[in-house]
Formats: sequence, C-alpha cells, structure tokens
Amino acid sequence: MANWAGRIINGLLCYCRQGFEPELAGELSERAARIGIAGYARTERDSGVVVFFSEDAIALDHALPFSQLIFARQKLRLLAELRGLNPADRIAPMLEALAGYVSETLRFGELVMEHPDSDAGKPLAGLARSLGNALRPALRKAGVLTAKDNPSLPRLHVCLLAGDHALLARSVAADSAPWPLGIPRLRMHADAPSRSALKLEEALLVLLTDEERKKILREGMRAADLGAAPGGWTWVLTRHGLRVQSVDNGPLRQHVLDSGLVEHLRADGFAWQPQHPLDWMVCDMVEQPRRVAERMATWLREGWCRHAIFNLKLPMKKRWQETQLCLDLFAQQAQKPLTVRAKQLYHDREEITVLAMQAGRS
Repeated sequence: MANWAGRIINGLLCYCRQGFEPELAGELSERAARIGIAGYARTERDSGVVVFFSEDAIALDHALPFSQLIFARQKLRLLAELRGLNPADRIAPMLEALAGYVSETLRFGELVMEHPDSDAGKPLAGLARSLGNALRPALRKAGVLTAKDNPSLPRLHVCLLAGDHALLARSVAADSAPWPLGIPRLRMHADAPSRSALKLEEALLVLLTDEERKKILREGMRAADLGAAPGGWTWVLTRHGLRVQSVDNGPLRQHVLDSGLVEHLRADGFAWQPQHPLDWMVCDMVEQPRRVAERMATWLREGWCRHAIFNLKLPMKKRWQETQLCLDLFAQQAQKPLTVRAKQLYHDREEITVLAMQAGRS
C-alpha cells in the first residue's frame, strides 16, 4: 500500500477480487463524485484492497450503501492506520488508537480479524488468527469490546497488511457483508455438476434478502436455465424445488435429469423463448456482455420472466466502464421499472452477476 503515516485516517476501506483494484477504485471515485463528496482512491495492483480517503467519510459511508457497490466484497469505515508495529506488542498501539472511539455507552460488539485475499495477504492468516486470540480479551478488559458478541453494535475490523502494518475499521451489520473478508464460505457438493453451481448459490445468498428468498424462490415455481449444460445452475434451482426448462444443445448430467424437475430442451439458449411466462430465468452463457444485456432486457420487457439472474463476462480492459454501459443498456431496453442489483461475487471470475426483478413483484 502507499506510504501513509501512522495516524487516524478518514475514509473507506474496501476489499475486492485480486486484480480488480482499478475497477473498484474507479467505481468509488465516480460514485463519490456523483454525490459531490471529495476524495481519492489509493491501491496497489493485486493487493485485494482499496482505500478511499475523504474528510467526509461518515457522509460518504452513508451515501454509498454496500449493496450498491459492484466490485466491493466488503465496505468498512476507516478508523486508524498503524505502521511499524512491534511484534513483541502489537496490542498496545491498537488500544491507544481506539481509545477515542469508545465510551461507557459505545463499544464494539465483535472483533473481526482479517487480511487481504491476495497472494501477499493469505500468508498472514495464521498471524491474524493468533493476534485475534490475544487481542480479543485485551479489548474486553479495556472496555472497547463487549463481554459477549453483540450483533446489534458496530464491529471492529483489524486488517493486517503486513506483520507490522494494520488498518483499523468499523462496520455495521445492515451495511456490510456478514462474513470475514466479505467471502461466504460455500461447500462444493459432491452432486454438483460443475463449480459454476457455487456462483448461483452465492448469488441467491448475496443478492436476495432472507425475506425475498422465502417469497420468490418457492417450491413449484417455474424457471428457465439458458445455456444450461452440464447443469450446474439447473441443479441449484431444483434443490429449491423449482421446475426447470434447461435450454442447451449440449448434454446435462444424468442425475440432474433424474430429479424429475427438469425438461431438457436442445436449442440455442440465446434464441429460445418460453411459450408461457416463467417465474425465473437464469443465464451463465459465455457471450459478449452487451449482447447478453440486450437479450436479458428482452426477457424482462416481454414479460417472459419476473425474476432473472445472469452473468456479464467482462473484457480485459475498461471493465468498470463496460459494466456501466451494460447495466445502462439493460435498464434502457427493459423499458419497465426494475429492481437491479449487481455484484462481483467471490465465485465469479472476470465477470459480474446481475439480479433483476420486476418492481413491486418481489
């Protein structure tokens, strides 16, 4: 990271997929400019971390909801930076830095120890774990942390950038990811036809609320999976009890077909359209992102589905710009009010996942 002095700092700390720091920095910079809040982003390529400095950090934090950030896995408000930490005592400087943020009526409800999800950051996992075990009781003794975890209070995050370098930040449950590093730990099922199943599982977990999942992802609903082979996304939908028309000229795994919930239609998923309106359409086809955006817009505009999840495969350059262009194109061509959420998920690669729902129909 850049050479910041050890001090109290104002701004946001965000995590992202390694290699997508320029996209996240561009997104934060542009979104801040749109709402008239001054600031600037600093990062290093492949660090997995972006810091956005702003003297109006509290206003910026409130004006940029985590749910609206596409390339951020996590959004935190910075408190302090500590450099030159002595391995013999990393805890005392942290307690000193946090002294101005707590009182008898304001404490942190949980400590989250983290490190960047990057080649340089992953070796710090052991240190983060052991330091957390020592720091947690010290914070409680000092009155910084509640005696037991309290999810209704802000969380304290300690992000280790190196053995002698840490960022201190805070989050609230309603405006951040609930998982350390912003990464949901999903298990690959033995029956899953492909690892792409994890993408849809994560999308349903991250892009929908608990209430929405109960309401619009119900047993007996009907769905289409465009470009379904070998059946990863179809398999996820059947696990929720949906009846699926799987559209692909390629083969599906036999155990997916044996569920009794799947109709395999050998056709071009990009050209196919349903005979009757469906509850869901999902699509993970490898195609130009603008072409995908246009086709997905047609599905919503024509009323062929009420809810959709699809992936946009991004180019190697100008990925933030292409993301904006595709989402704008989708919204324009859908020609109706929609709720749209987009995120680069942990299980995504050079792509983003988009959820679109007819407004008022969720």
